[in-house]
Amino acid sequence: MEGAGLATTVNRLGAPFPAANSGLRWRRVNLRAGDWRPKSPMGDAWKPGSVRAQKSDSEEKSSPVFGDSLANSVEVSQWESGYSYNDIAARQGITIRRRPLTGPPHHYVGPFEFRLENEGNTPRNILEKIVWNKDVEVKQLKQKKPLVALKNFIDYAPPTRDFIGALRQSYTRTNMPALIAEVKKASPSRGVLREDFDPVRIAKAYEAGGAACLSVLTDEKFFQGSFENLEAIRNAGVQCPLLCKEFIIDAWQLYYARVKGADAVLLIAAVLPDLDIKYMTQICKILGLAALVEVHNERELDRVLGISGVELIGINNRNLETFEVDISITKKLLEGERGEIIRQRDIIMVGESGLFTPQDIASVQEAGVRAVLVGESLVKQDDPTKGITELFGKDISA
Repeated sequence: MEGAGLATTVNRLGAPFPAANSGLRWRRVNLRAGDWRPKSPMGDAWKPGSVRAQKSDSEEKSSPVFGDSLANSVEVSQWESGYSYNDIAARQGITIRRRPLTGPPHHYVGPFEFRLENEGNTPRNILEKIVWNKDVEVKQLKQKKPLVALKNFIDYAPPTRDFIGALRQSYTRTNMPALIAEVKKASPSRGVLREDFDPVRIAKAYEAGGAACLSVLTDEKFFQGSFENLEAIRNAGVQCPLLCKEFIIDAWQLYYARVKGADAVLLIAAVLPDLDIKYMTQICKILGLAALVEVHNERELDRVLGISGVELIGINNRNLETFEVDISITKKLLEGERGEIIRQRDIIMVGESGLFTPQDIASVQEAGVRAVLVGESLVKQDDPTKGITELFGKDISA
């Protein structure tokens, strides 16, 4: 059954390179600027040089888009050898399946609908459930808004703001972790966090309280977010750079986020194999987007540290399979050799989830983070601006 599914996944491909949601096997080529000549799996959605078209002429002449290190990587060799997505993911410790192995669980006999559940079509945890839903959602969106249309909109989109630069400046100014404050209405584990949810008002309150950047949930089904919220905040004149907090599984989503006003995107190592992360971070650089690569354990952090060019790594203290939180995870992951590598490379580490008090902030700062992403403890406050002061134990807006 799996083989049959892989035979059709090329039609879902959102990029001219073997991404994790494809079963594509391909010939080795030198992926330098202008060299890539794919057969477009989506008609006009991808044409030869479509990635190249995002770069200026001067950039085109001076640097490769995808260098030999990507083309000759271990993962590419695995694709060439015929390994399936699940094989490659399993080798990297990824347990989240991209889509049901045996098709959707709904079956129809005449006017009746039946749900036949088995291990192959039933998500094993909430993250897998979200990813399966996102796979269907993105496929539908791509049909309505093909990449060629998004590229036209990008030409008229405002320039991106320096997300990483804003974090560095805030850390230097306050000598405390820079705040990425999250605009978030609900979560699968907590339900609705704020009934009187006004994303623009909350964003402006965060900015007034000293937030360096904002994170905006865009997933609708599980977090009651939307890209309309992201656009509204951007168009309201909020100066803080914006992170599109989405479950990204397809390169098409990077372009969509850019069109909607994002300055940065989230890439989750628990979902994306190394080849996808490498490829997507390259696309982000082309689009001017920062990439926050999120990890949850030692193996994921080791994988991400093995990818060149990563500048921003988030440690999520929440287990995305069980949604349990333990802030000691941050300290555990930043101890020893890993922490030394991170300091040498000047990577900004972001502490995420479970941060409610000044003591929590101090704890993760001592562990080595230079930024924190906080949502629930702020968005539930009647006055989010005051909530930031209480979280940090002092006013960080000055």
